[in-house]
Amino acid sequence: IQAIVGKITDICWDKCVSKPGKELTDAEKNCIANCSERFLDTSMFVVNRIQVLF
Repeated sequence: IQAIVGKITDICWDKCVSKPGKELTDAEKNCIANCSERFLDTSMFVVNRIQVLF
């Protein structure tokens, strides 16, 4: 689980935060939330498809 959280953090941080500051902007927070949700949704979709195949 820790590896997955780390991967999501890396991907979404690189995608959403252009210039780190003291705090994240609302846009950056929303981007990270949406990115994380899409990553998890996609991962669950792939896992479910693999289970159907086997």
